[in-house]
Amino acid sequence: MSGDHHHADVTSTPVSRLWASLGLTGGFMLAEVVGGILTGSLALISDAMHMLTDTAALAIALVAIHVGRRPSDLLRTYGYARFEILAAAFNALLLLGVAFYILYEAWKRLSEPQEIQSGSMLVIAVVGLLVNLASMRLLTSHKDESLNVKGAYLEVWSDMLGSLAVIVGAVVIWLTGWQWVDSLLAVGIGFMVFPRTWVLLKECVNILLEGVPPGMRLADVHATIAAVPGVASVHDLHLWAITQSQPSLTAHAVLADGADAETVRRAIEEQLRATFDLHHTTLQMEREDRAAAEHIH
Repeated sequence: MSGDHHHADVTSTPVSRLWASLGLTGGFMLAEVVGGILTGSLALISDAMHMLTDTAALAIALVAIHVGRRPSDLLRTYGYARFEILAAAFNALLLLGVAFYILYEAWKRLSEPQEIQSGSMLVIAVVGLLVNLASMRLLTSHKDESLNVKGAYLEVWSDMLGSLAVIVGAVVIWLTGWQWVDSLLAVGIGFMVFPRTWVLLKECVNILLEGVPPGMRLADVHATIAAVPGVASVHDLHLWAITQSQPSLTAHAVLADGADAETVRRAIEEQLRATFDLHHTTLQMEREDRAAAEHIH
């Protein structure tokens, strides 16, 4: 058997920068909600929902780093890494609920337009854009060193587009008086959130159900192991992920006549690392007579 354990590198992740970015984004998210209520702008509230995805991504990244540094124990042999997935799933469900509310409110306002204070809306949106740019600057230098930081960076980058949309909308309302533009923007930002949130929820459910990680095919992994010299057949193959960055594999490999178990095992591990970047593997090597006996029973 083998157990090659590899965990995501969290030691170099810039925790202080993540906290600073979380403070900026989370603080302004609350300010945007208050601003949306005071100005009557549903687009600002919708953009605040968009910013909530950024805040959640940053918070989850910090939780993942904290959890990743905690050792496993006798009760939780994989540690506490699944908390990251549970938090992400809760975040996705919350965002879907808020997005549906925004769409419902926008539909009501299209028939009953409300007065929008476009000047204040514009100021708040510009400040939001500056906050996004500041957060991006904090994360840029480390986004390629950590999956968590990269995910948070992409969330902030996406929200920057939402802030730009609100700025354009505020200018249009200010120049034309078209109040319905605010509701249209709210719907547009809501639909920007839907695909990302749905993908996030699907990934979380797949991990919690211990499904095959995205980007991998069980048939390809099976064929790769079976093609290693000295392997007669493969069975009881399982491929799943503890977290998004920790795919794991277990399998029984039946040895060909005369094959050395340790040599074949090391060859399989090397091939899995090179082809699929799989580092967490548990392999049981069997002789054909033993494998046949197990299938009979």
